[in-house]
Amino acid sequence: MARVLRWGGNAVAAAAVLMLVAAAVIWTLSSQKLRGAKVAAVHLATPTAAQLADAPRMLTVLRCAGCHGKGLAGDLFFEEPNVAKIYAPNLTAIAAKASDEQLARAITRGLGTDGRALVIMPSATFSRLDGGEVAALIAAIRAQPRVGKPSPKPEVGILGRIGLVTGKFHTTPEQLAEYDAKYPIDVGVQFRQGQHIAASNCAECHGADVGGGEAEPGLNAPDLTIAGAYDPAAFKTLMRTGVPPGGRKIKMMDEIARDSLSHMTDAEIDQLYAYLQARAQRLSH
Repeated sequence: MARVLRWGGNAVAAAAVLMLVAAAVIWTLSSQKLRGAKVAAVHLATPTAAQLADAPRMLTVLRCAGCHGKGLAGDLFFEEPNVAKIYAPNLTAIAAKASDEQLARAITRGLGTDGRALVIMPSATFSRLDGGEVAALIAAIRAQPRVGKPSPKPEVGILGRIGLVTGKFHTTPEQLAEYDAKYPIDVGVQFRQGQHIAASNCAECHGADVGGGEAEPGLNAPDLTIAGAYDPAAFKTLMRTGVPPGGRKIKMMDEIARDSLSHMTDAEIDQLYAYLQARAQRLSH
């Protein structure tokens, strides 16, 4: 009996050591991912007067205000025990210390001002904004009065770190390669502005090429060929209210439409609709 107990104790000790080693490996590998990586320099352009004037509205259309809270003062964005606790940071505090280059890297390359990799930040989509649009967004952020305190740093728990190591979760810089390689198809120069809207906004939920994507864990956003079934009035209603024909509720879309997409101009909605119609027709052949 004593020998069996000793053997059992040794087995438990060995299992505990293995678990500690595995946890240490997971922690090390995930920390490497979260430290970020070198990225190409971001080249800003001088924004036009129209871009500067429109940038405060674009902070809403692109959901910057929706994630970062009132006055961009920061807000708790995600919290799940043992997975992560993530704040959309106080941008007014960050902008007070960061250079334009640092802000541009955060917006379009997913790297914080301290060089760490950001998580749950749509930089892969924003990487498709042109230099003038990004510079105008930075100007609009800087125009906000500084309020509140710097937000807490992200906390990634053991389940979140396992997800990072196994590829279930991705840091923002890791998503850039897919978005660089997959762009919504070109259907002609006359639809170029609608294509740009789809690529730099809709792709956040609907996938790099708007061919469908996981908007959040367990929730898949459809391929936007579905827009081919909408008439102009129904599409505009969807964008303004999130309500499709038939009146059913679409998870996420109803909130995003009300809070962000409803701030798009009629011209932008028409351009996006025209592009999505042309794309649906192209892909159906």
